[in-house]
Amino acid sequence: MTASAAAHTDRRSWLPMVCLFFGQILMSFNVAALPVSIGGMVDDFGVAPTTVSTTIVMYGLAVAALVMLGGKLGQRIGWVTIFRFVVVTFACSSVLMIVSPSVGWAIAGQGLAGASAAIIVPALVALIAENYSGEQQATAVGSLGSARAVSGMTAFFVGGALGTAVGWRPVFGIVLAIAIIVFAFSFTLRSDKGNPDIEIDVVAAILIGAGVVLLTLGFNNLNGWGVFFADPNAPFDIQGISPAPVMILIGVMLGQSFFIWTRRRMKAGQVPLVDLSVLGSSRERAAVYAMFIVVSLEAALNFTVPLYIQIVQGRSAFDTSLAMIPFNLTVFVTAMLVVKFYKRYSPRAIGVFSFVLTTVALVWLSFVVNNNWETTATVGGLIVFGLGQGALVTLVFNVLVTSAPKKLAGDVGSVRGTTQNLASAVGTAVAGAMLVTILGFTVASSVVAHPELPDSLVAQVNLDNVNFVSNDNLRTTLEEQTDATPAQINAAVEVNEDVRLRTLKLGLLILGAISATAIFPASRLPNYRPEEIPAE
Repeated sequence: MTASAAAHTDRRSWLPMVCLFFGQILMSFNVAALPVSIGGMVDDFGVAPTTVSTTIVMYGLAVAALVMLGGKLGQRIGWVTIFRFVVVTFACSSVLMIVSPSVGWAIAGQGLAGASAAIIVPALVALIAENYSGEQQATAVGSLGSARAVSGMTAFFVGGALGTAVGWRPVFGIVLAIAIIVFAFSFTLRSDKGNPDIEIDVVAAILIGAGVVLLTLGFNNLNGWGVFFADPNAPFDIQGISPAPVMILIGVMLGQSFFIWTRRRMKAGQVPLVDLSVLGSSRERAAVYAMFIVVSLEAALNFTVPLYIQIVQGRSAFDTSLAMIPFNLTVFVTAMLVVKFYKRYSPRAIGVFSFVLTTVALVWLSFVVNNNWETTATVGGLIVFGLGQGALVTLVFNVLVTSAPKKLAGDVGSVRGTTQNLASAVGTAVAGAMLVTILGFTVASSVVAHPELPDSLVAQVNLDNVNFVSNDNLRTTLEEQTDATPAQINAAVEVNEDVRLRTLKLGLLILGAISATAIFPASRLPNYRPEEIPAE
């Protein structure tokens, strides 16, 4: 019997993949539902939006801090057993959200959800390795990327409709229903029983957990607390220095300490928290670099586009979702279909070509974007970027999975989860800091170029404040709080719209340059066709 024939006869049912697909949707839908629910939670609990947004922060920090520990727990207890357990705890978190009498309960619910997701993330990879091989395995890996895209769109449309009609709590009823589906299908999974002799490296877990939390907090708050000097919104300062860069510095130091400690344990023959051999060659490290860059670019674009549409144009979140549909649909389809090219092209060829697509798309958008996001040129740019991004997310993940033995699949999942969490935080923070910096230069030059805007008027409305404000809010402020003439109001609104559009264009061009630099690590991806996860 030929190898291809043997692979064909060994094909397994897709029922286990249905379970894993909905497992990814469970996490992604919950995350996407939180921003949609903020307005309803503010009204329901009678607290500030910043307090409610702590639910989002709590979820992200729990995942970031515990994902590597979760990978080792799965190896010790057994992936199917622990997967079922955390799906149940995730369901309990949704019940907490549904019945929460105060915002404290909601924050606790998302903390529980994040802790559960920290184990689900590596479990998905390990269970794919246990249940599929060959082309089925590559397709299964691609489905996880597509699940993220489709669940984000679904959460917004369904959550928005439910939130408008009956309130925010039923949205988490859907999360509960998804958890029940995942639990039911989990009985189709197969896995080893685990190894109770595996030791948990507590020191490494504390080092990497604290390091990732500090890095995530630092990058997420660079804009709010200050890039270097502390802003008034910072919770504290260190001799006038913002706590955000201090957190990033300490986080980097803890991360370095984690690697030093782990290498020492591996040399001594002790079990590490994460086996660093999954990053042992330049090919695996190139895959991690590529994953970090592409997720950062996605986060930056998902921050930049809604910022402009909602703040400057003053359009609704629903309009933003419609504008991003071409991108999200393309990511969904491409993440599933790119595996069809594995038989013909190497990961290196696909990776380089995909980063060329994202680079071309971002540069193209920087030239064609205008105040109407529904133009063919803009939609085309988003589709091309989605093609590259969808292919890359699946490709680099598959390279990591197929480069490590099956017993280390959980470690690969931990690396993936940590990389994606950090990349999302860094991408959003860099995009925000970059846009504010560019905006500072463009606003100053534009105000000087409009002599009809006297210094007294600029001072009254703080027009040269480097932040994004909507045209409607600016016009209302000028009409109600200043003595500006209609001509001056129109000129100020024109400045506001013009400089922020120019900032967006230049920001997209810089993101295109960052994407271009990623071609170099992509050129170090494996130059052979991906096969299945090796047994040893």
